[in-house]
Amino acid sequence: MDARAHFLTLARYNGWATRRLLVALEPVSDAQYRADAGLFFKSIHGTLNHLLVAEHQLWFRRFAEGLSPTVALNAEVEPDRTRLAAALQDGALRWEALIATWQDTVWDGALNYTNMRGQPQSLPFAATLAHVFNHATHHRGQITAALTALGHASPELDMVYLLQGQVP
Repeated sequence: MDARAHFLTLARYNGWATRRLLVALEPVSDAQYRADAGLFFKSIHGTLNHLLVAEHQLWFRRFAEGLSPTVALNAEVEPDRTRLAAALQDGALRWEALIATWQDTVWDGALNYTNMRGQPQSLPFAATLAHVFNHATHHRGQITAALTALGHASPELDMVYLLQGQVP
């Protein structure tokens, strides 16, 4: 598989898994959604806000625009639950469109940006993009564990189900 096809699959999985998780969160009460669940970013809401910050306000802008924004990783950039869900879904869709535009030469190149401490960074492009999708998977896993602990059903998010076409 070529790099573009691989990363388009990861982007498609990211959107699919994000949608499934957000649907599974709909029956969760606002009190449970905002309560400290022992996650790194405390609550389900805090963790979803972190995903919006990291995936869309930091990494997407680094890859798409060559910018290095500064925003706290624990910032509550969207307090409204419905708007946060919409922003996460919309953001996930943007990755596929962006990846489709890249030339074949980018995969073996570097992503140059300035980190949150103001230090210049140069990381392998493809491996860093893999980090973005892996990071989202990690935090979705934390949220599904919180859902289970709260007594709610956890959605099936294994990528193999997307690939098999078994779970819409």
